[in-house]
Amino acid sequence: MKQEFEPVIGLEIHVQLATKSKMFCACPSGAKADMRPNTALCPLCSGQPGVLPVINKEAVLLALKAGLGINAKINKTSVFARKNYFYPDLPKGYQISQDDKPIIQFGSVDIETEDGQTKKINITRAHLEEDAGKSTHESGASLIDLNRAGVPLLEIVSEPDMRSPQEAYNYLTALKKIMQWLEVSNCDMEKGELRVDVNLSLRPKGTEKFGTRIEIKNLNSFKAVKDALTYEIKRQSELLNGGGTVTQQTMLWDEAAGVTHVMRSKETAQEYRYFPEPDLPPLTISEEMLESVKSAMPVLPAEKRAYYEKELGLNAYDSKLITGSRGLCDYFEQVLKAGAQPKNAVNWIGTDLLGKLNAAGKDISESPVKAADLAALINYIQSGKISSKMAKEIFVKAFESGKSVKELVESSGASQISDESALEAWAKEALAANPKAAADVKAGNGKAIGALVGAVMRMSKGKANPAVLNKIFMKLING
Repeated sequence: MKQEFEPVIGLEIHVQLATKSKMFCACPSGAKADMRPNTALCPLCSGQPGVLPVINKEAVLLALKAGLGINAKINKTSVFARKNYFYPDLPKGYQISQDDKPIIQFGSVDIETEDGQTKKINITRAHLEEDAGKSTHESGASLIDLNRAGVPLLEIVSEPDMRSPQEAYNYLTALKKIMQWLEVSNCDMEKGELRVDVNLSLRPKGTEKFGTRIEIKNLNSFKAVKDALTYEIKRQSELLNGGGTVTQQTMLWDEAAGVTHVMRSKETAQEYRYFPEPDLPPLTISEEMLESVKSAMPVLPAEKRAYYEKELGLNAYDSKLITGSRGLCDYFEQVLKAGAQPKNAVNWIGTDLLGKLNAAGKDISESPVKAADLAALINYIQSGKISSKMAKEIFVKAFESGKSVKELVESSGASQISDESALEAWAKEALAANPKAAADVKAGNGKAIGALVGAVMRMSKGKANPAVLNKIFMKLING
């Protein structure tokens, strides 16, 4: 009988901090795709002798924001260390990082599990460090680009609290959202701004002791994390049930083939010979600095969702949709500020606006329809000035042209007719022309009123207010 195994998963996530310069020098941090290799360089980040690093204050402030965002302890004193290893894209032969005294410890992120419950994923630590360069292997040659060397990273290390590939995926999604919300990082995985290493072991279900751990390095998408974990769990389960043993290894994920490959085998952890960086003093966080960061912190997504559900009456689906990003949340609140009702605003944003933006490959910040214009459109419907059908047409024109809703409504003559005297005259004409429909309505067939309303809509060229028109017909038919 096959034994069932439980996966034990922890993630190490490298987040590139959104600073203008590198971690310890003034070279530009956000190297552009069209930047020539090895041009964002100076003697310090290229590892020349006799240079002295200087800590990037903005990187420290962003790390503090991240720490507060994951409910972590901020260590008032932390220490930089040299992490020694040889690799061609590491010009100094060591990486300036933090070891036993990191800036952040003991945080957590709440995720939604597969059965809809909330689960807390604990975070062991998060530490500041500099990135290495980039190696490219092609046509039998290896090329080194040091533009990325020295870029500031925050490495966030979770506890092994995840028990399925989906939980790992949900944790990544939640953490990325917090980092983007706080503007700590853009987290663009295609640009290497968020990179993931996975630690996985299996243990028989119902037991506590961890199995042999394997590591999967440098996964470049959330889907790759989920797929690699799914594959490895299946591979190891079959291996163990077949009487084999799992060897401690570092693996690479081959996305094209859908399999893992061994990068290296190791019986013990790699010895990096950490020692305190002699050219940098301990990093001290003053109470004043910490309070300044705290006071500038925005309300986090979970708090926003709770507020929207309790105070605005949104359901869980709508509140989760609107807090999908900070930009979307800000847009929604601007629509409300301009006078639109919350539920109407969510419906227009979630269906019409996001649908058009996604089709056009645009972000909410690039929306041709400004928040005030969307609010105006919603209010025109509420006041009866235009119909829902007219509003859809006006919205498309506003999105495609960038013109204001007010301008489009006025120039198109699309205003809805709600004047009762004009509508009553048309209604009487429709009743005279459709006596059977009138008789059917009087006999209790409510659907028959559609033919009468349709007749007036044709007379008015679609501008009659159907709600007012329905009331007039019922009054005329029932006396």
